Parts: sequence; structure tokens; C-alpha cells
Amino acid sequence: MHLPSSAIAVSGTTDPAFALVAEVFRENFRPEAASPEIGAAFAVYADGRCVADLWGGLRDPATQAPWTPDTLVNVWSTTKGVMAIAVAQLVAARKLDYDAPVARYWPEFAAEGKDAITVGQVMSHQSGLNGFVVPTTLEDFGDWALVTGRLAAQAPFWPPGEKNSYHAMTYGFLAGEIARRASGLMPRDLIAAAIAGPLDADFQIGAAQVDWERVAPLTPPAPPPAGAPAAAFDPLAVAAVVNPQLRGDDANRADWRSAQIPAGNGHATARALARIYGALANGGRLDGASLLSPAGIDAMTAVRTDRDDLLLGAGAWAAGMMINRGGLFGPGPRAYGHCGWGGSYGYADPDLQVAAGYTPNRMNAGVLQDPRGMALAAAVAECAGRAGR
Repeated sequence: MHLPSSAIAVSGTTDPAFALVAEVFRENFRPEAASPEIGAAFAVYADGRCVADLWGGLRDPATQAPWTPDTLVNVWSTTKGVMAIAVAQLVAARKLDYDAPVARYWPEFAAEGKDAITVGQVMSHQSGLNGFVVPTTLEDFGDWALVTGRLAAQAPFWPPGEKNSYHAMTYGFLAGEIARRASGLMPRDLIAAAIAGPLDADFQIGAAQVDWERVAPLTPPAPPPAGAPAAAFDPLAVAAVVNPQLRGDDANRADWRSAQIPAGNGHATARALARIYGALANGGRLDGASLLSPAGIDAMTAVRTDRDDLLLGAGAWAAGMMINRGGLFGPGPRAYGHCGWGGSYGYADPDLQVAAGYTPNRMNAGVLQDPRGMALAAAVAECAGRAGR
């Protein structure tokens, strides 16, 4: 679906120094854009202050409902970055140690030769548990004990630490169960108490039924053209995406919204993502709330592997954070964050002291290199550079 130029209504506020961001955001809605928006929001924090808070288009093209400031989006793997922050907080509180074996906190995990896998290896996609061995369905994701029990019982697909391959869905169950063992809280409650609540950030794992009326249904990416060659993935990498094989519109299902899937069903506004990463870009604090100390941020964002990922290709992983690759988060080499299937992201650039969140409802194919988000991140960096940051 393309919106005609006359139907494009962009609302919100922008600091004059970041006017270019609003221009690029509006351009993303034009029919001639590389991937025209249906509805989207984008927010930016700089030096602990909101400098852009924008939204526009349609929340639901089927009903023509407009996007509003509190529209929620299932942000897919952008969820992983927020889960990583929750784990980093537990590390900072000495309830977890990145270098400790997972089995120290989760004894059952030691089965099938996994006794030496560390928390840091799980967080950086090196554990060898990038998929399920037992046939698993989307419906199974609603049973936390079932899916975490399967992961604890299975053998890794490769010797841990020898390779890394994106743990598309298993990451959240692994990191979430490690965090649950250390904190006593399920991921939804932990993130609400330690991140979303203190920062007044409209982010939740899953979506409470009372909030479904403000969730933007996702429009899945177009299928590849007939006859298009299939991507050549390492067979080990395929385990992450075929069991189960998800569709973009699965995120619109009631059982998906009700489950706790900390790798993929976070629901957020763009402002919420920008606030969370805005705190990190501001030394860990925002509006009186403390998320992490500078030392805690450094521990979370230290590179743990820069070998090519079997599924995503070249790049570097920290403890649950993507280190900037290919301009995904602007030009800054030290920028970090996480993006999600379809185009959403949240990131911080510590050198420019800026952070941004992006939530579209039209999904593009893939996790990386979405032209809409990359154009916005480039505009943020250009504006921050002009301002002397």
C-alpha cells in the first residue's frame, strides 16, 4: 500500500537543530521513496533531551485509523537489545557474571555438554543453541517452561565459542531464563520494573490486552520475485529460522501478543526506544532515573566476537548488542543497539551522545540495511555533527 502525497500527515515536534530529521521522516512516506511508509514513528534524544518526536501515516490501513503518539508496534528483534540491558543490570548488581557458566544459575542447562557455555557466549550468539532440536511451534512459545526446558535438554549445534550464528528466537528464552534464575522475575516483569517503569518508557514484552487497540498491525514484507535465487545460508544458520518458520503477520496474532518472547515480541513506541537508549547515551541516566553506570554500559557493549555471523554476515557482537555495521545506526563506529525484522531499531551513539528509536508498521525483508531507518540515522548524525557533538 502506498499513501498518496495528499494523505501524508506527519505530526510531532523537532528541535530546530534536528529539522533535517523531520524532512527525511516525511520523505520516507512519499510514493516514490525506496520503501514508502504506511505508518511510522521516530524519536531522538540528544544529551538527555528529546529533540525529535515524530509520527505519521496510518496505524491500521484496513480501518484507516491514524497513527497516534501512543501507537505500539511489535518491534521483533529490537526487543533483544532491551533484554540485553536487563541482563546487564543484573551483571552490574553482581547477580550474574558474563564470564560464568550458565549452569551456575540454571543447573539443568549443563546437560549434553553445555556445562561450560558462559552467559557472555549466549548473549553474543556463540552458544550453539541458535535453534530448537525438537519440533517447535509458535503455540509452544506461550509455554515458558516447555521451551526453556527444551533448550536446557538439547545439545548445541556446534562446539560453543567456535562459531557465532544469530539466535533469532532462542536468544530471548535463553537470556530471559538466565535473568529469571538470577532475579526471580519473568522477563516481562523484570523489564517493567527495572527499565520501562523507571524511565516511563512505553515498552512491554508482549502486549497487555487492554493495549491491543493501540497496536499497529504489521504489514508483512513482499515475497521474493518468482524465480529469485534463494539465499545461500550455512546449514547451521538455518536452524534459527525454520523451527518454527514465522511469518511477518504472526505478530498480529492474539497468542503472539499474549506470550513472553524476549527475542521478538516487545511492543514499543519509538519514543520509548529513544528514551531507553537515550539514557545509555547520556551516561546511563535520564530524567533522574538510573539505568546503568558508565562501567556497566562499557561491560555490556564490549565486543565479544567480530567473526562473521553465519546468518547475518559481517559484524560484531557485544553482550546482546549489535555494534554498528554498514551505517545501520549512522556513521559512528561505536554506535550500538539492536534492529528488528522489518526495519525497527533502537540505538545509542556514545560519541555523539544521541539515541533514536524507529517503529514502522510496514515490514521490509530482512533484519539489516533498511533504507528508511538508515536514512533517518544518517540525518541524526548529520544534525548532531552540525551542533558540534
